[in-house]
Amino acid sequence: MLVRMRLRRGLLALGLVCVGCGGAWAQRLPSGVRPEHYSLTITPDLAKARFSGTETIEVVLEQPARAITLNAAEIEFGVVRAWVSAGRGAGANAGVPPLRAARSGRDDASKGGAGGRDDAFVGGEESAQTATVALDEKKEQATLTFARELPAGPVTLEIAYTGTLNDKLRGFYLSKTKARNYGVTQFEATDARRAFPCFDEPALKATFDVTLVVDLGDTVIANTKLVSDSPGPAAGKHTLKFATTPKMSTYLVAWIVGDFECTEGKSDGVPIRACATPDKVELTKFALDVAKWDLHYYDQYFGIKYPMPKLDMVAIPDFEAGAMENFGCITYRETEMLVDAKNGTLTALKDVSTTVAHEMAHQWFGDLVTPQWWDNLWLNEGFATWMETKAAAKREPKWDYAQDDAQDLNRILDEDASRTTRPIRAKAETPSEINELFDDIAYGKAGAVIGMVENWVGEETFRRGVQAYLAAHEYGNATAEDFWDAQTKVSGLPVDKVMRSFVEQPGVPLLTVSDSTHDGNAVMNGAPSVVVTQRPFLLSVPVSGEDGKARESWTVPVCVKGGGCQVVSQDTGKLSVPAAGFVYANAGDKGYYRTDYSPAQLAAIGQNVETGLTPAERIGLLSDRWALMRAGQGSVGGFLDLVLAVKQDADPTVMDIALGKVEAIKTQIATDEDRERLNAVVRREFAGAFAALGGPRKHERDDHAELRETLFEELGRAKDPAVLEKAESLTQAIFAGQKAADPMMADAAIALSTVHGDTAMYDKLKRVSENSGDPDLRQAALHALTRFTTPVLVIKTLEYAVSDGMRSQDSWTLIALLLERPETQDLAWEYVQQHWAAIGKKSTASSGARIVEATGTFCSAGKRDEVTSFFAEHPVDSAQRALAQSIDRMNACIHLRATQEPELRRWLDSHGGS
Repeated sequence: MLVRMRLRRGLLALGLVCVGCGGAWAQRLPSGVRPEHYSLTITPDLAKARFSGTETIEVVLEQPARAITLNAAEIEFGVVRAWVSAGRGAGANAGVPPLRAARSGRDDASKGGAGGRDDAFVGGEESAQTATVALDEKKEQATLTFARELPAGPVTLEIAYTGTLNDKLRGFYLSKTKARNYGVTQFEATDARRAFPCFDEPALKATFDVTLVVDLGDTVIANTKLVSDSPGPAAGKHTLKFATTPKMSTYLVAWIVGDFECTEGKSDGVPIRACATPDKVELTKFALDVAKWDLHYYDQYFGIKYPMPKLDMVAIPDFEAGAMENFGCITYRETEMLVDAKNGTLTALKDVSTTVAHEMAHQWFGDLVTPQWWDNLWLNEGFATWMETKAAAKREPKWDYAQDDAQDLNRILDEDASRTTRPIRAKAETPSEINELFDDIAYGKAGAVIGMVENWVGEETFRRGVQAYLAAHEYGNATAEDFWDAQTKVSGLPVDKVMRSFVEQPGVPLLTVSDSTHDGNAVMNGAPSVVVTQRPFLLSVPVSGEDGKARESWTVPVCVKGGGCQVVSQDTGKLSVPAAGFVYANAGDKGYYRTDYSPAQLAAIGQNVETGLTPAERIGLLSDRWALMRAGQGSVGGFLDLVLAVKQDADPTVMDIALGKVEAIKTQIATDEDRERLNAVVRREFAGAFAALGGPRKHERDDHAELRETLFEELGRAKDPAVLEKAESLTQAIFAGQKAADPMMADAAIALSTVHGDTAMYDKLKRVSENSGDPDLRQAALHALTRFTTPVLVIKTLEYAVSDGMRSQDSWTLIALLLERPETQDLAWEYVQQHWAAIGKKSTASSGARIVEATGTFCSAGKRDEVTSFFAEHPVDSAQRALAQSIDRMNACIHLRATQEPELRRWLDSHGGS
């Protein structure tokens, strides 16, 4: 599942957390019961937001029992019975109740065959018991108790029940457009139990027969192919039955009810559809083309053909996550799948490309082979996160995904360098604990570590390890040890030691590189060498009693630019380095560590920064120096010198990183007076680079246009009069209906103009956000509302965020953006405290923790204490670590401002900032 939503540039993680949705304290199910097959018949009532269901679950009891416990949440039980054959063992289908109809495509009970009632009970009479049902709402469990003991072996449960199509975007829920209601599912991690009683744990795999009874005007998309569509059973209804699924986990089951329309294609003999509401079906074509390419690529990469007979992708109007990898039926937030292939922005096209690649990778890595338990969620999500840009870059090598990876890596390293971080593999037993695992550590850090290992062992060797792992565990479950043991065996390298050291302990290594001798590099095995030491790196300010001694050490593959890769496993070691040139100890920016150098080495790197480093390596250098400065191991002036060294850089992502840090200096370190002085330096130093780019040209490269936009927006933030005048002119032309010659510049112009925009501009953008048929444009307009700084318009946006007219999936985003922007955060925080009840009513599974997370941008002791006090009185479920991280970030910012503000003033004095 993709649980991040991109906001223009960068990523905003969505953890599966909840505010105002009650305590969820479910524990692991008792052992001794193994489900083998579910037969589900679901009848939704979209108008009344209700559904009814009947199911049979074929289970095997390891020992006799009078009670069976399974998962259920927000389910009302009807009659529950257990069927056991008196002639147990006389036939393969013993124990199958009369209620179960013949299955299409199943030729016996174990394979799912067509057998009706007569051959199901060959060899003995069936017996049934009615159960009493005891619900434990906190544990989200139902215990079925029987008067007589059920024997060990096959038993079939028959359950009738009803449920609610909720508005919380989880389980079987209601999604709405202006035209109609839809019924859609989202089950990961622990929400299949809201749609049907089940054994809702990933290791308890089974096969599924799914049948939906829906209105005549509706259709259904599910995991497998439709095998029959018959009228009835009531007037105005029809019944759709789907083929039996492969063995799979409950969280991967899906069905979508409505009037979705699709574009169709095929790849490697597999039919593929990309579906959306009827008004948006034209925007599905790009995603379909990506899926066709990806399926063929993955067939080759994994060495296992796509394991389902078809692939559907469905864009959902209301969807909490970015996307979900349901086996054979991937669901998406509209902005993550729908895009205008000809006129969409490069950012939007790249987002759709990577999202499709991410979810399709899961069809093998997660669906075909599934982690045994949620503590190994990272193996699913980290692999798909790493693979998404790998596949997308193979398809579009000109789209500079290496720079995107470097940008994301820096963000993850910063988060992991917090005192409140966690290991990649962490214990989780309850839904609340499981939900907290869906974070940047499981996705970003795990993906970066996998990428580091591939870079070390080699692309082809790593691929063979992946193939061995999948082949050994297909249609089953596996652990992290299974994965790294396969890689170790195939590569002959200590992959297990490397991965274990990064997976089982938290944090980031800092590698400090220094000369072996005072006179230069020493010799090791006939080649020059340098000394490298490692210790944990923390961005946080030291706490009382902390001695700073290393508590962790890692087995780190270090790849030297111009040299090879060597494993560093001790606190101090040596690295072979090239005989000539400078030393750069993170080739390709693939290593999961921060790097520091001696002054002489750093000076040599600085002299070669534009000619000797790739764009990804320049991003890594900038990011390391920024992080070291924040940790007290450098000065803000030294970092600004490095920014000026790349002021002519032709790569837009390098420039975006550099100028983004300048903006951080303005908000986190500078006083009002120093902010204006720094603006003056930015105008003086970067205006020439912007002017040299000129205006848009026919057949202009995307990176050229991106660079112009980045410089234009930064100069506007630095109050360059000519840029602000141009932004106002462009914005007026756009609002007058003129087509922009440079769409990227147009976006930047609107972003600059909205800061002091009036009510007329605000209302225009609000109408676009509500009425545009392009989800990407609609989202851009919606986010633009958070840039207005006039207090009355800030309040208007906050009120809109919690109104009935706002989709729940978007409500928290507006509030979080207003909390994060320095110009609006005071007003937004005051509103959040005063209207917390209204925010809770609008909440989804992620709202609370994301709002808590947004407060981490505050930078004063007063605000920190207010946040601590408020959330102590208003605790948010699954947000304990998010709150600790926010407080840690605030403390770090307070310390940074206190230590670096005098340094900034000295640098401005010496660089003519006036």
